[in-house]
Parts: sequence; C-alpha cells; structure tokens
Amino acid sequence: MKKALQLLLWTAIALLGAGAYAVIALRRSEPVNSVYLLTAAVCTYSIGYRFYSKWIAAKALALNDLRSTPCEQFEDGRDFVKTNPWVVFGHHFAAISGPGPLVGPVLAAQFGYLPGTLWILLGVVLGGAVQDMVILAASTRRDGRSLAQMVREEIGRAAGVVGTIAVLSIMVILLAVLALVVVNALAESPWGVFTVAATIPAAMFMGGYMRFLRPGKVLEASVIGAVLLLASVWGGQFIHSDPGLASAFRLKAHTLAWSVIVYGLAASVLPVWLLLAPRDYLSTFLKLGTIFALAIGIWRSCCPTSICRRSPSLWMEAAPSFPGNFSPFVSSRLPAEPSAVFTP
Repeated sequence: MKKALQLLLWTAIALLGAGAYAVIALRRSEPVNSVYLLTAAVCTYSIGYRFYSKWIAAKALALNDLRSTPCEQFEDGRDFVKTNPWVVFGHHFAAISGPGPLVGPVLAAQFGYLPGTLWILLGVVLGGAVQDMVILAASTRRDGRSLAQMVREEIGRAAGVVGTIAVLSIMVILLAVLALVVVNALAESPWGVFTVAATIPAAMFMGGYMRFLRPGKVLEASVIGAVLLLASVWGGQFIHSDPGLASAFRLKAHTLAWSVIVYGLAASVLPVWLLLAPRDYLSTFLKLGTIFALAIGIWRSCCPTSICRRSPSLWMEAAPSFPGNFSPFVSSRLPAEPSAVFTP
C-alpha cells in the first residue's frame, strides 16, 4: 500500500512538471504565468533529488557512512575540522552557488524564459549538480585533495599541469565575474556595504560560539546568527540616513574591488571554522530565505512573466531583451522594439 501511494505521488509530480514544461515550451499566447516556471522547478528538483541523486549516491559513488572522512583522519583545527552537517551544507551551498540563484535567472532572462528555464533546471540536475557531487565525493575519498591534484595522480603529470592551468583560469574568470556583480551592486551603497561588512564579525562570533562557548549547539548559533543578520540588514537604514556614517560606508568600485580581494585572502588563511564556514552558513539563510520568499510571492500573486519566450538576440543581430550591461559578454545594443513579443 505504501509503495502504491508513493508511486501515485511521484507519478502525479512527474505529470504536473511535464504539464508545466509543456505550457512553457508550447504556449504561444504570451505572457506565461510565473507559476508554471515555479512548478516546473519544484517538480524537476524533487524528482532529481529523490531518484537521480539517490542512484548516483548508491550506485555510481557507493557512498558509505562508515568510511572516515578527511576531517576525521587529519583534523588539525585549521583546514580539516569536524563540522555539523547543516553547517557543511550551508558552506558548500554558498560556495558553489554564489550569487547564482539570484543573478543567474536575471542573466538567463536575456535569452528568453524558455532557454533560460531549460538551462537552469535541466542543466543543474543533469550537469552542474552531478559534477559538484562527483568531485566532492572523489575529493573526500582522496584525503581532501583538489581537482588538479586528483588529475595529476590519476592521469599523469602533464595532465595535472593542464588541469591546474584550466582550473586556475576558470576560477579567475568566475571570481572576476562574481566580484564584478558584487562591486556593481555595492558601489555607492552605504546600506549594502554596512550589511555585508556586519556579517563578517557576526560569522566570526558564530564560529567561536560553536567551537568554544557552546560546542555542538548549532541551533543556538543559528538563531543568534539569523538575528544578527536581520539586524545588519535593518540597521543599514540608519547608516544610510546619517550623512557622516553614509560617507564612511559609501565606497567607490575600485575600493570595493580591493576590499573583496583582501577579504578573500583573509578567508583563505584563517581557520575554516572561524570565518569561511560560518559566514557561508550565515549567507545561506539570506539566499534560501530570499528564494523561498520569491517562491511564496509567485504562488500568492500568480504574476505573469514580462519577458519574451525566446529573445530576439538568439536569432538576430540584436541585444539582450533588457537594456543595459547585464553581462560583460553581451552587447547592450537593443533591437528597434525591445518589448515586442518574439514567437516563431
């Protein structure tokens, strides 16, 4: 009986998701209601997590809880530290996703909601998430080695050199793009700069709290961190309204760029439990909170999309469907009628 109910449940989820994809892909009368996009996302991720990730974990990777991890074998209080699973999840979620959950859909909208939806949903389930999971599992079984080190050991020295150069190049490009997004968002914004800066001491307090004051009390640290995070967001308005404080936190783009570099250096050399892991865990509250708030808002408002199903920039010599430089790799030239509906 239980298996029959589960079969019916997942069949219903699959049919619901398929129906949402059909409307997104085939409906000609635009705009499409945003609920279809959200439904397709929820169904895709649910099925991918329940079936595909389970198959990868059980069959392809053969994960086993009895195997000791590098943090148990080489615990040194700096890079290898036993950490609560929820903190590890927050750390990896923030490190892998970055601003992607918020910035990615905006950039994808330049190409229209149909290719953007297919790329984000199916690309994550079949490609991006699988790659991250496989590399993480492989690194865990090889004493926490990096991808470049694993390539050198498994394939050879020449391949290791090529892999190191490739990984370094990709990291430079990604970090440059992400830093550009952060700098452009915070430049000349005292409220934003204060909020982001305030999360650093808050995260360090959380790290010390979980390691020295109340070891293992992740829930208490989470509540304290969430309160401090909300306080930093709320308190930014007073910084913004005070001329003296606003002047101190109103930074130019060049200054912010160097600040990001200095922060990256500090996060890489300090013990992982002090800054990097707790701050990633703390930022996950904000990211997931924003994502869930947006999802709830879409369900309640049932708002229609205001972008084309396919952007003319894919098929004609035109710009993205929005004015302005959304991406350094896309021209900002607009078609004659950027708001016109483009259908085949």
